[in-house]
Amino acid sequence: MSVQQVVVRTQDGACPVQVMTPAGDGPWPAVIMYMDAGGIRPAMSAMAQQSADAGYLVLLPDMFYRFGPYGPFVPREVFAGDFRAVLGPLMATTGNDKAAADTGALLAWLDTRGDVAGWRVGAVGFCMGGGMAIAAAATWPDRFGAVASFHGGNLATDAPTSPHLLAGAIEAEVLVAAAENDGSYPPAMAARLEAALTEGGVRYEAETYPAAHGWMMPDFPVYDEAAAERGWAAMLALFGRALNRAL
Repeated sequence: MSVQQVVVRTQDGACPVQVMTPAGDGPWPAVIMYMDAGGIRPAMSAMAQQSADAGYLVLLPDMFYRFGPYGPFVPREVFAGDFRAVLGPLMATTGNDKAAADTGALLAWLDTRGDVAGWRVGAVGFCMGGGMAIAAAATWPDRFGAVASFHGGNLATDAPTSPHLLAGAIEAEVLVAAAENDGSYPPAMAARLEAALTEGGVRYEAETYPAAHGWMMPDFPVYDEAAAERGWAAMLALFGRALNRAL
C-alpha cells in the first residue's frame, strides 16, 4: 500500500488530496471519499486506506481547502464543547455544489493516471460528505458507477443545493445508510429523498441502521463497531458489483 500527497487545482484554488493505492501495480477502480465535518485527520485517512486495501485507488480531498490551514481536530474534544462554533466556519466554505464542482477537477486529475481501471468511479461520503457524494454523482453522471452515503444529513431539504433535486440525473447505483434518531435526516426527509430517487429511476438501497449519527467514524464517541462492519461490507459489495460491471 502507498500514500501520496498531491495538490489538485480547482476553480477556487489548491485542494490537498491524499491518494491511497493497494499493493501491486494496478490498475484499480477509483473511489473518491468525501470527508465528514471533522475534516482531514488520522481516522479519516485510515478509512481511505481501508478502502484502498480492498482494491481501490482512493482520493481523499480536503474539502475545507478554501478555509486555509486548520486542525487536525480530535472529534471527541470538539464534541465536548461548542462544535458548531469550531466547525461552522469551515463548513461555511464548502457545500454540495462546491464539492460537485471540485469533483470535476478530481476526475480530470484521475484521467492523467495510468493505473485507474475503467471510466466510471465510485463515491462515498460520511455525514456532511454524504450529500457531496450524491451531488457529485449527479453532476458528473457518466463518470460515477456507484455512490454511498453514510449517516448523511440534509439530503432532501428546501435548499437549492439539496441533493434530492439532482436525483433524476444520477446514473450510479446508490446506497443510503441512515442513522436512527438523526435530526439531520429524519424519516420524512428520508421519504422525500427516496421518492426522488424512485421518480428518477435510480437503482438504490436505503436502510436505517440501528446506530447513532456518526457510527462509521472510528474516532467519534458514537462509533459502533458492529454497525460499521456492516456498513463497510455493504459499501464494498456495491463497489464490487457496480464498478466492476462498469469496467
